[in-house]
Amino acid sequence: MNKSKIINRRKSDRIYVGKIPIGNNAPISVQSMTNTRTTNTLETINQILELQKVGVDIIRISIPTLKAAESFKEIKKQVKIPLIADIHFDYRLALKAIEYGADCLRINPGNIGNIKRVSEVITYAKDKNIPIRIGVNAGSLEKDILKKYKTPTPEALVESAMRHIEYFDTLNFNQFKVSVKASNVFLAVESYRLLGKKITQPLHIGITEAGGLRNGTVKSSIGIALLLLEGIGDTIRISLAANPIEEVKVGYDILKVLNLRSRGVNFIACPTCSRQEFDVINTVNQLEKKLEDISTPIDVSIIGCVVNGIGEAKTATLGLTGHYKNSIFYEDGIRQKKKIKNEEIIEKMEIKIRKKIKNIEKLNNVKKNNI
Repeated sequence: MNKSKIINRRKSDRIYVGKIPIGNNAPISVQSMTNTRTTNTLETINQILELQKVGVDIIRISIPTLKAAESFKEIKKQVKIPLIADIHFDYRLALKAIEYGADCLRINPGNIGNIKRVSEVITYAKDKNIPIRIGVNAGSLEKDILKKYKTPTPEALVESAMRHIEYFDTLNFNQFKVSVKASNVFLAVESYRLLGKKITQPLHIGITEAGGLRNGTVKSSIGIALLLLEGIGDTIRISLAANPIEEVKVGYDILKVLNLRSRGVNFIACPTCSRQEFDVINTVNQLEKKLEDISTPIDVSIIGCVVNGIGEAKTATLGLTGHYKNSIFYEDGIRQKKKIKNEEIIEKMEIKIRKKIKNIEKLNNVKKNNI
């Protein structure tokens, strides 16, 4: 993997959501949100466990009712991953979420109610050492700000955020992160740029309501990558109208491409043409599914012919170059004598990848123990 590009990240304060550090050059965390009914405790827990399998760092759960808060209490008992309670309108639900063990709150102070109610939430969070995310959204700006700017603008989103931040400051509460999200990529990006110059708190970045799997992935990738390349962003969430597992996968793919964080197998694969000696698309799709449980980073090249296959294989940890009936296999850039039969590629490559991962993990443990 080419790691020549070094991104100088924006200086920010450090907070913790559970045991996950956010800000001050901590690894950029990947978040997602359950889309089950919170009151369906078992289904929500199962979704959380599935999200953990693909590497999610933090999970947000909406709590729209007191009954949902009671379910959250039970969910929190049965999972170990940090949970953020997503609260709107009713400040009492925020208080309940803190009482029931939330690792963080996500609130939009503008819709929580009067200052007294917001103050009560902040005071309780401060007492329990629970951080808060101030979540400003272009779709729910305060009426007076919207009246002033006529339409959501970067200045409008930042003014809304600063209003809440200043109030948090008056209560001497600094354990918070901020987001200024919009479904419009350029509106969101410019809002984060402006806000990032005004505060030192961590920024949670994303393109809200980005859309379905394909369109939402494209919009999120463009917006989030623009910000990350400028060093802006301490934690991310990909907002897709799709299975939340896809949000986590896309999040890690973005970080992987930018050399900011790696997890699992990075497949280098050709788009295929009539020169391919085996079904590259099916091979890669099958291997991705079979190897989702792997968290250790590794580069694997799967190329259908010898045009680019040899060059890619030499730079990957493991590489396969398509050849007539039997494909050429490389390990650590060295061509191996034994080829792989094309009809056995999926089976054999899974075995070889898992074996290599074990060796990498063993070597990493030895190095760790010698430090």
